[in-house]
Amino acid sequence: MDERPHRKLEAWKKSMDLVVSVYRATAAFPREEQYGLVSQMRRAAVSVPSNIAEGAARGSVGSFKNSLQIARGSLSELDTQVHVASRLGYLDQATSSQLSGAIEEVSRIMNGLIRSARMKAAATMLIMVTFMAGGLFFITSSLHLFITL
Repeated sequence: MDERPHRKLEAWKKSMDLVVSVYRATAAFPREEQYGLVSQMRRAAVSVPSNIAEGAARGSVGSFKNSLQIARGSLSELDTQVHVASRLGYLDQATSSQLSGAIEEVSRIMNGLIRSARMKAAATMLIMVTFMAGGLFFITSSLHLFITL
């Protein structure tokens, strides 16, 4: 079994690219923003692939879905911060558009993963209820369902 299943996920790969873009974009921000907006944007950006990796490593569909939702929240924070930085004149139009486009792309991919995780969780429940109704108690491994992501 792969010890790092997150590395196969397109959402993780794209969000890692986003982290690099955010670090490069914020490098030119005013010095007084170093512990303000720069720090917030970088932390929000790093949180996205970190939460994807954490959820993937936990091995259960429910944990993965929860971590994806947390990552999606961080992505929304970053989107807001990009707009703030743009309105303050810290980002030019091209950089702002590039970051917004990357955020949108990662968001679409993560939404698809969340939908997939929801369907897998529902399928797990259906299997468990079906077996329980037949007099057999069946405990399924969420890890097995997760591996098929």
